[in-house]
Amino acid sequence: MNRTQNRMSRLAARCNGLPTGLRSVVLTRLFSRLVPFLGTASLRFDQVTPQQVAVSVRNRRKVQNHIKGVHAAAMALLAETATGFVVGMNVPDDKLMLLKSMKVNYLKRSQGDMRAVATLNAEQIDAFHRSDKGDVTVPVIVTDQSGEAPIACEMVWAWVPKKRN
Repeated sequence: MNRTQNRMSRLAARCNGLPTGLRSVVLTRLFSRLVPFLGTASLRFDQVTPQQVAVSVRNRRKVQNHIKGVHAAAMALLAETATGFVVGMNVPDDKLMLLKSMKVNYLKRSQGDMRAVATLNAEQIDAFHRSDKGDVTVPVIVTDQSGEAPIACEMVWAWVPKKRN
Protein backbone atom coordinates (compact mmCIF):
# COMPACT_ATOMS: atom_id res chain seq x y z
CA MET A 1 0.00 0.00 0.00
CA ASN A 2 1.47 3.35 -1.03
CA ARG A 3 1.31 5.60 1.99
CA THR A 4 3.29 8.63 1.01
CA GLN A 5 3.07 11.53 3.38
CA ASN A 6 0.49 14.16 2.61
CA ARG A 7 0.96 17.92 2.85
CA MET A 8 -0.05 18.14 6.50
CA SER A 9 2.11 15.24 7.68
CA ARG A 10 5.10 16.69 5.79
CA LEU A 11 4.61 20.00 7.64
CA ALA A 12 4.48 18.20 10.99
CA ALA A 13 7.51 16.02 10.16
CA ARG A 14 9.62 19.14 9.58
CA CYS A 15 9.05 20.08 13.21
CA ASN A 16 10.07 16.71 14.72
CA GLY A 17 13.65 17.76 15.42
CA LEU A 18 12.63 20.85 17.39
CA PRO A 19 12.60 20.91 21.20
CA THR A 20 9.15 20.02 22.58
CA GLY A 21 8.11 23.55 23.66
CA LEU A 22 9.25 25.15 20.44
CA ARG A 23 7.71 22.32 18.37
CA SER A 24 4.30 23.08 19.91
CA VAL A 25 4.60 26.79 19.11
CA VAL A 26 5.69 26.17 15.51
CA LEU A 27 3.01 23.51 14.84
CA THR A 28 0.34 25.77 16.30
CA ARG A 29 1.40 28.66 14.04
CA LEU A 30 1.62 26.44 10.95
CA PHE A 31 -1.75 24.79 11.52
CA SER A 32 -3.38 28.12 12.39
CA ARG A 33 -2.42 29.28 8.92
CA LEU A 34 -4.29 26.29 7.46
CA VAL A 35 -7.34 26.96 9.66
CA PRO A 36 -7.29 30.62 10.80
CA PHE A 37 -10.08 30.17 13.36
CA LEU A 38 -7.73 28.05 15.49
CA GLY A 39 -5.62 31.12 16.17
CA THR A 40 -8.70 33.11 17.13
CA ALA A 41 -9.57 30.50 19.77
CA SER A 42 -5.91 30.20 20.89
CA LEU A 43 -5.81 26.42 20.56
CA ARG A 44 -2.38 24.85 21.02
CA PHE A 45 -1.06 21.68 19.39
CA ASP A 46 0.74 19.67 22.07
CA GLN A 47 1.39 16.48 20.10
CA VAL A 48 1.03 15.67 16.40
CA THR A 49 1.67 12.21 14.94
CA PRO A 50 -0.18 10.24 12.28
CA GLN A 51 -1.72 8.12 15.07
CA GLN A 52 -2.48 10.79 17.66
CA VAL A 53 -3.10 14.53 17.94
CA ALA A 54 -3.38 16.37 21.25
CA VAL A 55 -4.74 19.93 21.34
CA SER A 56 -5.25 22.15 24.37
CA VAL A 57 -6.84 25.45 25.31
CA ARG A 58 -6.18 27.58 28.36
CA ASN A 59 -9.18 28.72 30.37
CA ARG A 60 -8.87 32.43 29.72
CA ARG A 61 -11.36 35.18 29.19
CA LYS A 62 -11.77 34.97 25.42
CA VAL A 63 -12.91 31.31 25.56
CA GLN A 64 -14.93 31.49 28.79
CA ASN A 65 -18.64 31.17 29.39
CA HIS A 66 -20.72 33.10 31.94
CA ILE A 67 -19.47 30.91 34.84
CA LYS A 68 -15.78 31.41 33.98
CA GLY A 69 -15.30 27.92 32.54
CA VAL A 70 -14.29 27.00 28.99
CA HIS A 71 -17.31 27.73 26.78
CA ALA A 72 -19.29 24.75 25.46
CA ALA A 73 -18.52 25.74 21.86
CA ALA A 74 -14.79 25.96 22.66
CA MET A 75 -14.90 22.45 24.16
CA ALA A 76 -16.54 21.14 20.98
CA LEU A 77 -13.97 23.01 18.87
CA LEU A 78 -11.18 21.34 20.82
CA ALA A 79 -12.57 17.86 20.06
CA GLU A 80 -13.30 18.73 16.42
CA THR A 81 -9.80 20.11 15.93
CA ALA A 82 -7.99 17.12 17.44
CA THR A 83 -10.04 14.63 15.41
CA GLY A 84 -9.84 16.68 12.22
CA PHE A 85 -6.09 17.03 12.38
CA VAL A 86 -5.43 13.35 13.10
CA VAL A 87 -7.57 12.54 10.04
CA GLY A 88 -5.80 15.30 8.12
CA MET A 89 -2.43 13.74 8.90
CA ASN A 90 -3.51 10.60 7.04
CA VAL A 91 -5.94 11.44 4.22
CA PRO A 92 -4.10 11.45 0.88
CA ASP A 93 -3.77 14.83 -0.84
CA ASP A 94 -6.13 13.76 -3.66
CA LYS A 95 -8.99 13.39 -1.17
CA LEU A 96 -11.10 15.95 0.64
CA MET A 97 -12.02 15.42 4.28
CA LEU A 98 -15.23 16.73 5.81
CA LEU A 99 -16.84 16.55 9.22
CA LYS A 100 -19.90 14.36 8.74
CA SER A 101 -21.34 14.44 12.24
CA MET A 102 -20.48 15.71 15.67
CA LYS A 103 -22.12 14.59 18.89
CA VAL A 104 -21.14 16.23 22.15
CA ASN A 105 -22.63 15.30 25.52
CA TYR A 106 -21.90 17.73 28.33
CA LEU A 107 -21.53 15.63 31.47
CA LYS A 108 -20.33 18.04 34.14
CA ARG A 109 -18.88 21.46 34.76
CA SER A 110 -15.28 21.74 33.58
CA GLN A 111 -12.40 22.94 35.71
CA GLY A 112 -9.56 25.03 34.31
CA ASP A 113 -7.65 24.35 31.11
CA MET A 114 -8.76 21.61 28.70
CA ARG A 115 -7.10 19.07 26.43
CA ALA A 116 -8.39 16.79 23.67
CA VAL A 117 -6.54 13.70 22.46
CA ALA A 118 -7.72 12.01 19.25
CA THR A 119 -6.36 8.69 18.03
CA LEU A 120 -6.55 6.50 14.95
CA ASN A 121 -5.58 2.85 14.72
CA ALA A 122 -3.80 1.16 11.79
CA GLU A 123 -7.04 -0.21 10.33
CA GLN A 124 -8.65 3.23 10.28
CA ILE A 125 -5.56 4.74 8.64
CA ASP A 126 -5.50 1.96 6.01
CA ALA A 127 -9.11 2.76 5.06
CA PHE A 128 -8.11 6.23 3.84
CA HIS A 129 -5.75 4.62 1.34
CA ARG A 130 -7.94 1.62 0.38
CA SER A 131 -11.15 3.48 -0.44
CA ASP A 132 -11.92 6.49 -2.61
CA LYS A 133 -14.53 7.56 -0.10
CA GLY A 134 -15.80 6.54 3.31
CA ASP A 135 -16.15 7.66 6.87
CA VAL A 136 -14.53 6.99 10.21
CA THR A 137 -15.54 7.56 13.81
CA VAL A 138 -12.51 9.10 15.49
CA PRO A 139 -12.09 8.42 19.21
CA VAL A 140 -11.38 11.56 21.23
CA ILE A 141 -10.99 12.08 24.97
CA VAL A 142 -11.47 15.62 26.29
CA THR A 143 -10.24 16.26 29.82
CA ASP A 144 -10.07 19.31 32.05
CA GLN A 145 -7.35 20.40 34.44
CA SER A 146 -8.59 17.97 37.11
CA GLY A 147 -8.03 15.06 34.71
CA GLU A 148 -11.76 14.38 34.46
CA ALA A 149 -13.75 14.25 31.21
CA PRO A 150 -16.53 16.87 31.41
CA ILE A 151 -17.73 16.02 27.89
CA ALA A 152 -18.07 12.86 25.79
CA CYS A 153 -17.76 13.25 22.03
CA GLU A 154 -18.33 11.28 18.87
CA MET A 155 -16.83 12.77 15.73
CA VAL A 156 -17.41 11.16 12.34
CA TRP A 157 -15.19 12.32 9.49
CA ALA A 158 -15.76 11.49 5.82
CA TRP A 159 -13.41 11.56 2.87
CA VAL A 160 -14.16 11.83 -0.84
CA PRO A 161 -12.09 12.36 -3.99
CA LYS A 162 -11.24 16.05 -4.56
CA LYS A 163 -12.12 15.74 -8.23
CA ARG A 164 -15.53 14.40 -9.17
CA ASN A 165 -15.69 11.78 -11.92
